[in-house]
Amino acid sequence: MATGTIISLGLYFVVMLGIGLFAYRQTDTNVEGYMLGGRQLGPAVTALSAGASDMSGWMLMGLPGAMYVSGLSAGWIAVGLTLGALANYMLVAPRLRVYTEVANNSITLPDYFENRFADNTRLLRVIASVVIVVFFTLYTSSGVVAGGKLFETSFGLTYETGLYVTAGVVVAYTLVGGFMAVSMTDFVQGCIMFVSLIMVPAVVISELGGIGASIDALDTINPALFDAFMDASTNEALSVIGIVSLMSWGLGYFGQPHIIVRFMAIRSVKDIPTARNIGMSWMIVSIIGALMTGLFGLAYVTGNGNEIDPETVFIYLSQILFHPLIGGFLLAAILAAIMSTISSQLLVTSSSLTSDFYQAFLRRDASDGELVIAGRVSVVVVALVAIYLAYDRDSTILTLVSNAWAGFGAAFGPLVLFSLFKREMTRRAALGGMIVGAVTVLLWIYLPIEIGGQKLGDWMYEIVPGFILSSLTIMILSKSGSPREGVVDTFDAFQTKLSER
Repeated sequence: MATGTIISLGLYFVVMLGIGLFAYRQTDTNVEGYMLGGRQLGPAVTALSAGASDMSGWMLMGLPGAMYVSGLSAGWIAVGLTLGALANYMLVAPRLRVYTEVANNSITLPDYFENRFADNTRLLRVIASVVIVVFFTLYTSSGVVAGGKLFETSFGLTYETGLYVTAGVVVAYTLVGGFMAVSMTDFVQGCIMFVSLIMVPAVVISELGGIGASIDALDTINPALFDAFMDASTNEALSVIGIVSLMSWGLGYFGQPHIIVRFMAIRSVKDIPTARNIGMSWMIVSIIGALMTGLFGLAYVTGNGNEIDPETVFIYLSQILFHPLIGGFLLAAILAAIMSTISSQLLVTSSSLTSDFYQAFLRRDASDGELVIAGRVSVVVVALVAIYLAYDRDSTILTLVSNAWAGFGAAFGPLVLFSLFKREMTRRAALGGMIVGAVTVLLWIYLPIEIGGQKLGDWMYEIVPGFILSSLTIMILSKSGSPREGVVDTFDAFQTKLSER
């Protein structure tokens, strides 16, 4: 590996660990400080933290890889994600920030569900926590896989070594600094990703001789690459169901705990419009850059007579086209994307294990210091399980992410939306909607049923049936009962406080 690349990566690791140490010194030692940053995030940190933790390694590896293989048809995912993220800022962010504070100062999503519906049986908390632990462990594993591929492809290390290095650095700064460290490192990582996703496609297009020459080169490879309604990998037209499936990724935003926890932590509802403008601008530019990297990267790789793993096109271009010092910075961008999401997922999972299992059932009188220690132990345990799952090299990053994204989107998405808007929603409806959404996704993925020769998940993205059935369940069950005592009063108090903000 070139010296310049080593220097760039070394500086990146030092900065990330330094931020973790700084956050440790600035963060309150209580559990709210460790897991929610004391609800003091500014709009810029909130926006880039949400964006960086959202996009993960799939932004620089999975999405360019999909564009590399399928052409512009993969862009429907980007359209759906952009619309979903905007709707999340508009519908969920301000209401969740206020309601979680009104609902007994809830600091985790399961905590909010229990307080929102006055669930003294604790079933909502337990099932929500199980969903978080199961799907986030899978999600975290996808990030560790991306790290393993990066270190194997670029640094000459074994895939397994890459898994441990990636997870080890993330665990270090997450353990020390908690939510504030995760959010601050996400901000820096978001900036690195933004710059990189402008630089790489710009240089590739320049190397190909300009935008016109780049388009001509792609047209020579396969004209279907420019047809948004045709999958260039099969040269078959996309069906309406296929387009809906790709755009339905946007539905997942309403139920992603690692994203919406940022809305719970922002310092004021008045900061949300600023955060929205920053976050959406960052997202649109970054997604366009990722798509262009995959598309024009195909022209460059093919023109040089090479064959690569499509999900490593960003890595390949960063090492071929740039000085080692800049190449190291670009590799740091991939690490930034990977680590920002892993750290967020580790912290949310650890928060759930600590607050929703350890404190709720084992040590109700545990001190704040004890809970912080339990949270740190949980971070290590989840990371080790994710590494174990990542040893399966056959799973692609995008597949792992899509399964976890659908699980959260269907289990929590309708529940979050209805809980924030439907005054008469019942505990039974919340429980039923969450279970139906999660189970539908799992069955859709694993049932050995085919439609038109395709597995269910290939025929339609599992989030679509999961989201629909969960929503219907909530609406039907809410009509068959009434909210528990105090629930309606709390909702009215929430509405009043929201209007005052």
